Amino acid sequence: MKLQPTSILNQNVNYIYKHNEVYSLTKRLYVQAKRRPALLIAGIIQPLLWLILFGSLFQNAPIGFFITNLKYNVFLSPGIIVFTCFSGAINAGLPMMFDREFGFLNRILVSPIISRDCLLFSSICFITSVTVMQTLSIILFSIITTKHIIYLSNLIIILLIIVLITLSIASVSICLGFILPGHIEFLALIFIINLPTLFSSTALAPLSFMPSWLQILASLNPLTYAIESIRYAYIQNPIYYIHNIWMNLNILDNLAILSFICLICFYYTRQMISHKSY
Repeated sequence: MKLQPTSILNQNVNYIYKHNEVYSLTKRLYVQAKRRPALLIAGIIQPLLWLILFGSLFQNAPIGFFITNLKYNVFLSPGIIVFTCFSGAINAGLPMMFDREFGFLNRILVSPIISRDCLLFSSICFITSVTVMQTLSIILFSIITTKHIIYLSNLIIILLIIVLITLSIASVSICLGFILPGHIEFLALIFIINLPTLFSSTALAPLSFMPSWLQILASLNPLTYAIESIRYAYIQNPIYYIHNIWMNLNILDNLAILSFICLICFYYTRQMISHKSY
């Protein structure tokens, strides 16, 4: 048997302990979700209502009214997909907030955990898996209702964008869960930013239909780039470009922007959790 330095052995042990910590906290979140399935069901029903109501509202719009040879319900589906993952990710900090108020978070912090990163990683793993499941349900419903086929390669692009936007929004939500004083303030902030964020994107209408001031807000909104990227993959048009008021972008440019935003949000949230005292 080959002997290894103590530092290497300690690193291996720490890795195993970190993995167990993340696994245990993630399992706890799944148990909570199993006991409160109404939240998961509501996360699917709400976007479905948006898709049905808005799709029905503009179903008689002429073909090509928004984009050439594209019906409105097909145009709307990518926006509802992103709205689904946004709504799920923005609530990621709520369990952390309740743990703070009930004192469970303090018990975790005083326990002999290897790193506080397990708090962030467990929440990210849970909310990402739940959001992907909810989004796949919306995609399946959209395919059935619109009879619009999505190829496997395009579906992979859609899932990648969903993961990126979920990681970004969930990181910000978890950061707010540590900063805000209570769940009342947290819920109030969610109610304030939820719909304005949706309406200041291209989820419901293209940039050309917006006033100039709203076009600026939509071009600064990260959801716009996620929606337009999914719309690119959804309509299967290789010459489709993502527009903002300054330039035209392709799918790789949008993925780079979303990845950069995701890294920034994740990094600062991790730094905040590691150094914040209670």
